[in-house]
Amino acid sequence: MKNNILTKAYKLIKNPKLINLAISKLGLYNSMDDKVYIEKMFKSIMGHPLNLKNPKTFNEKLQWLKLYDRNPEYTIMVDKYKVRYYISEKIGEEYLIPLLGVWDNPNDINFDLLPNQFVLKCNHNSGRVYICKDKESFEIIKVKKELKKDLKIDYYLPGREWPYKNVPRKIIAEKYITDETGSSLRDYKFYCFDGKAKVVGIYQDRYTDKETTGDFFDMDFNWLDFTFNMPNAKIKPSKPSHFEEMRKIAEILSEGIPHVRVDLYLSNDKIYFGELTFFDGSGFDKIEPLERDYKLGSWIKLPKIKKC
Repeated sequence: MKNNILTKAYKLIKNPKLINLAISKLGLYNSMDDKVYIEKMFKSIMGHPLNLKNPKTFNEKLQWLKLYDRNPEYTIMVDKYKVRYYISEKIGEEYLIPLLGVWDNPNDINFDLLPNQFVLKCNHNSGRVYICKDKESFEIIKVKKELKKDLKIDYYLPGREWPYKNVPRKIIAEKYITDETGSSLRDYKFYCFDGKAKVVGIYQDRYTDKETTGDFFDMDFNWLDFTFNMPNAKIKPSKPSHFEEMRKIAEILSEGIPHVRVDLYLSNDKIYFGELTFFDGSGFDKIEPLERDYKLGSWIKLPKIKKC
């Protein structure tokens, strides 16, 4: 136990992003102006100042988009509940993971009415997911406490990702889906630029006790030699079935948007929508080698809008 605490403390000390996010969670930066905060975080994490006048890298341009691309529709698109209606209109409800329930308070959840397997999460954040594979062993009291904490978190503050600021906070339950082997799903993350998918990231072993890996491919499915905040897999993932259909869906959903990441799943020969992400890693995750950060950045054409 002691060694585990020391390990976590060492990782925190060595990771400027975690240090700044920890300080942010204490509320010490809450009143700081968005631009000042973003510049402070960027320099601390990336090791060099943020260039907003002439951004070149992917991460720099994400910061610019945070500050100046304020399309109000983005708030609906990051809301994991309301986005379902958006997806239904764009590509059809058959691509939605079946919804089992929605609540404002975890105490309102009637677990007796839920199936033996399901997934719980809030609609206003990202990454916090509670997977139930067997209701008898599911720690309901603990999960309720965690969900109460999640509902209080202002997901906008740590990265100043403004679309999350005004999302009405709810809890949703979705059907638990797996791949054809019964294992956890791969995430297929399509990096799209003005309606064109350029790169797909395949993430494996998320929400498991294994190390999460991420591998990236171009649209001809050539493997790209770079990392994005996590290691590559030792065995490269194979090309998914329905790849071209997944690409088409991603391009429909990203049309008219300077950059958005479209996350999809493939479960038992069926494509499901995951989420839309405008600021991957909040623009604070290092892409290595740096040349790839510049390459991804070159695909973002910043809109000509009046800066506030």
